[in-house]
Amino acid sequence: MTRLDHKIHAKMQAAEAWGVLRQRKLLSQTAQSPGLITHEQELKRNFASNDYLGLSQSPDLIAALAEGARRYGVGSGASPLVTGYSQAHLELEQALCEATGHEAALLFSSGFSANSALMKTLFDKEAVVVADKLIHASLIDGLLESGAELRRFAHNDLAAAQRLVQKHQPVAVVTESVFSMDGDQAPVQALYDLAKANDAWLIVDDAHGFGVLPLGTGLAMTAACCDIQIVTFGKALGCQGAAILGSRTCIDFLVAHARDYIYSTALSPANAYVAKQAVLRVGEDTQLRERLKQVIDYFRSVCQQQGIELLGSETPIQPLVVGAIDTLSEVNANLKAAGFWVGAIRPPTVPQGSARLRITLNVNHSRADIDALVKQLNLVLREQGVTDKPKDA
Repeated sequence: MTRLDHKIHAKMQAAEAWGVLRQRKLLSQTAQSPGLITHEQELKRNFASNDYLGLSQSPDLIAALAEGARRYGVGSGASPLVTGYSQAHLELEQALCEATGHEAALLFSSGFSANSALMKTLFDKEAVVVADKLIHASLIDGLLESGAELRRFAHNDLAAAQRLVQKHQPVAVVTESVFSMDGDQAPVQALYDLAKANDAWLIVDDAHGFGVLPLGTGLAMTAACCDIQIVTFGKALGCQGAAILGSRTCIDFLVAHARDYIYSTALSPANAYVAKQAVLRVGEDTQLRERLKQVIDYFRSVCQQQGIELLGSETPIQPLVVGAIDTLSEVNANLKAAGFWVGAIRPPTVPQGSARLRITLNVNHSRADIDALVKQLNLVLREQGVTDKPKDA
């Protein structure tokens, strides 16, 4: 083997030994008899998807994707600055701006690309950026590549953020709206006020909040409480892609300087077309978010009755901290054997000692689905000694 072969082999062996080796798995493998279950049953057992509003399975959006492909074709054919920018892209950007109040938008093929491109294009080694300690890896990678001085405050600690901002006078404060691993929400308005008072921008990664929060009342994040908002289409919107929303000046600057945008094939126009329909659907159909709230409330209530301790999130992301990686592996294997797909999150994605199940809920989960999951959770957690409270009769 070459030196590079040896390096790869050693790293893979070490990750496997520590129980943190990442591997792909087909969704149907969560069931004991994958060939005997329907796609609908797979979806009901899936408590790991970010498809919070169930729109990835919406007949209307499936039809919209087909219509988008019929109108524009399945690919954009070039970068946005060559011939890849179509009417479908323009109309999606306009719909996003109408929904949030921002002046302009810029589309990307993924949220990771949007976040990374924004950080490394806006900032350089002369910039100081203050950020929540638990911001997404894509933001951290972009900031590191930018060369900016990064100062991180304790998670959702407004007083700590204020101390860092006043001490370092950053050009921007960065946070998420809903944090992807804890499911809690940032004090966005207070951070925006803090940033404004110190001549800084507030940048919010709204991937897990857009279309979901505040539950039952519409799109939470708007131009009124942040300078830049990043949204992804693969969560509540149920499709694919992402956008950076901000001032016209900022977006024009990114068009001219963001290498990820300039040198990448543009988002498929068919995806842009269906994403626009999803934005309109989320803005109009408040019943979807109300149904999601009911699912969340019911899950939390049943867990409380069974003595299962959650982190207190009121969003579709419901973490259950197990602790040790080996215990998490046993719990997750039991759930898979019983036919449930639940996210198993290990360090370094989360801090050491906080390995967890990341249970995500969506509008298509029935009370029967939730009851079955919680019953199995109760059994396996007691078997592993995570909780000693006996199951209610």
